[in-house]
Amino acid sequence: MSLYDDAVLVLKGYEDQEELRQAYLDHLAAHPNGMWKACQAGHVTASALVIDPSRERVLLTLHKKLRMWLQMGGHCEPGDATVEAAALREATEESGIAGLTLLAGGPVRLDRHPIPAPCHWHFDVQYAVLAPSGAVQEISDESLDLRWFAYDEVADVADESVVRLLEATRARL
Repeated sequence: MSLYDDAVLVLKGYEDQEELRQAYLDHLAAHPNGMWKACQAGHVTASALVIDPSRERVLLTLHKKLRMWLQMGGHCEPGDATVEAAALREATEESGIAGLTLLAGGPVRLDRHPIPAPCHWHFDVQYAVLAPSGAVQEISDESLDLRWFAYDEVADVADESVVRLLEATRARL
């Protein structure tokens, strides 16, 4: 199965955010290359919120380009077999933490946001992952900083999309 086919199946199985979910499916139906950065109309991305083993904090990255505290995530790559695998790969690469475990139940939420030209939209499929006990983060080339934040600190440092992802993740936990 292709990554495109997996994305369509994942989105068809996702039961929340009906209108936005349909916008993702419509985008992919109109753009067979909609999984890739080269699709200038917008493309699917995959991200994951990293939760500490005690389930009291999240690890956020200070994104080098955007200079914002965000969850780990980014573009799908040809080697990604599934959207879930892309999210896990991105979380592992950007956090430096091996042994992350995806939270069961598929995507936690969807978030579509505008991006600078030449592309127009990121259609982000958002997951949550649990860090193993004793996990030590390591800053990647894409980050200025990595830091653990207590749940109640997130709204003070991150934008509304990260806050909504945390809320949805906590509901899933």
